[in-house]
Amino acid sequence: MKEEFLKLLKSVKREGMEELIDFIEKTDFFKAPASTRYHGAYEGGLLEHSLNVYKILYEKIKNAPIDINVSNDSLIIIALLHDICKVNFYKVDYRNVKNTLGVWEKVPYYTVEDTIPYGHGEKSVMMISEYIKLTVEEKYCIRWHMGFSEPKELYSTLGQAYRKYPLALLLHESDLETTYFYNV
Repeated sequence: MKEEFLKLLKSVKREGMEELIDFIEKTDFFKAPASTRYHGAYEGGLLEHSLNVYKILYEKIKNAPIDINVSNDSLIIIALLHDICKVNFYKVDYRNVKNTLGVWEKVPYYTVEDTIPYGHGEKSVMMISEYIKLTVEEKYCIRWHMGFSEPKELYSTLGQAYRKYPLALLLHESDLETTYFYNV
């Protein structure tokens, strides 16, 4: 999966992409979980989740009821990097749990250590922007990919963003479908 991910990113012709890839390779991206318990809560879960989002989004764009005009570069960037905010974010800790014999034993689990508390989508936009220039549409897509798990006070803004950039809604749907259909 790592090779597929890197091949896709290396196909993007954007200034700074090599530096962004170097950054990613120095992080735990390829081993990180996608979450602590909701989806992809295992080593490599973030990588698998990101690739699945890409594959689903690709199909959604092809079959969308409206014309979605998006470049391959944008598709790759928003799908593969929407959750880059999760690099160096999860840590392994241990807790005591009774095994099937009723004996206590230490078992590992993922916990969060957020050293850059800047939100979720906005943190991904910020991190990517340190290396490459994002289009306005890419920023909106990544920023609003969490959809209606955002605070309800933002629903009006979220709806406006989805009307303005339907691709953002398709990214959110792809993220949800990946979460509930593939990374369980």
